[in-house]
Amino acid sequence: MRTAPARSGTIRPMTKASEKSARTRAREFALQGLYQHLVGRNDAQDIDLFTRDLSGFHKADSAHYDALLHGCIAEGAELDARLAPLLDRPLAELSPIEHAVLWIGAYEFLHCVDVPWRVVINECIELAKSFGGTDGHKFVNGVLNRLAPQIRGDEVARDPARRG
Repeated sequence: MRTAPARSGTIRPMTKASEKSARTRAREFALQGLYQHLVGRNDAQDIDLFTRDLSGFHKADSAHYDALLHGCIAEGAELDARLAPLLDRPLAELSPIEHAVLWIGAYEFLHCVDVPWRVVINECIELAKSFGGTDGHKFVNGVLNRLAPQIRGDEVARDPARRG
């Protein structure tokens, strides 16, 4: 178990759960809600009411959750239009988890410019690893790495790791 200094200078254990940021938690809850929408065609308001009652929601960034859940559902057709040309299969053949994770990534590229493009991709890879199929994270990584320059071209071009 890793440890970290507490504010008083003492050492406290760091658990995996304590390392999650409020935005990471918001993405996890949004993913679960988007899954409900994609699979069950549940209404965003119903999903929202249900999700806010789940254990641990109070630790999530509720504003980011709101933006992701409601934004992805409202802009689903536009997000799909941006993603479809980058896929190796029809949208209908995506797992609902991959589809939802890709929506989150595309939405954050478009609307959450305070989140660096590499962070968006890394967070989406982690979502796919935690909730998706065996190699779903590789697929998500490939699609979002092709989408990032289309939406965040200047930011990607300035990234020293992308040069050479």
